[in-house]
Amino acid sequence: MSQPTNEQWTAMTKLVESFYKRNDTEPFREPVAFKELGLFDYPQIIKTPMDLGTIKKKLKSRNNGDYKTLQQCAEDVRLVWSNCMTYNADGSDFFVLAQGLSKKWEDKYAKLLQDYGIQADASGGSGSGGTGNTSGGSSGNGGGGGTTNEAIVSLEEKRAFAKSLYKLTKEELGRILIELDQKCPQALLKSSSEDEMEMNVDKITRLVFDELKKYAEECQQKRSTKKGKGGSGPSSKKARVG
Repeated sequence: MSQPTNEQWTAMTKLVESFYKRNDTEPFREPVAFKELGLFDYPQIIKTPMDLGTIKKKLKSRNNGDYKTLQQCAEDVRLVWSNCMTYNADGSDFFVLAQGLSKKWEDKYAKLLQDYGIQADASGGSGSGGTGNTSGGSSGNGGGGGTTNEAIVSLEEKRAFAKSLYKLTKEELGRILIELDQKCPQALLKSSSEDEMEMNVDKITRLVFDELKKYAEECQQKRSTKKGKGGSGPSSKKARVG
């Protein structure tokens, strides 16, 4: 996709602005205040937060390299909706709202491309190297190609697994990290802090995911039958899940 003209950038800015001003996009105008809302698992589930206000700022400063193509901007808008659908349960008010806005956005964006004779990127991605996910979020971003539908881990499973990690002891969480390091190293990223690792659930294969999920469930069941006895408490070791 060639460099957009000033006229095309103006049209894209107006399109984003029109969505920002909609009454039903109020929850998407600013970064999610997850601490204030008590959504403490939000940063564990949502790897790349995005909101319409941030997109507007990036459009204004695109000369600094924030956006080089219209597709990169569109990817960020898609990320706003897909993040919401990833975090909220299928069928919930927020899920349905984001789903509807996603369809409206795709219609408007497709018309903009058509008006300016721009061909949509067939790959669904612009090579921006940043924002990544283009749709609902259940497909892994970068996890071994050629997976079948049966091999895909559902969003509900990812959320449940992420929450279950908080109930594990340091030793139990350590075992999960060791298993991942041995069987699915692409799902682990070392943080600048030696005591913190980032876990990308999207990159865990179905087989390994099932093993870890079963182990986490067994640990919790064991603890519930031996309530009040021995064992260290829930882990303080941080493992961020994206």
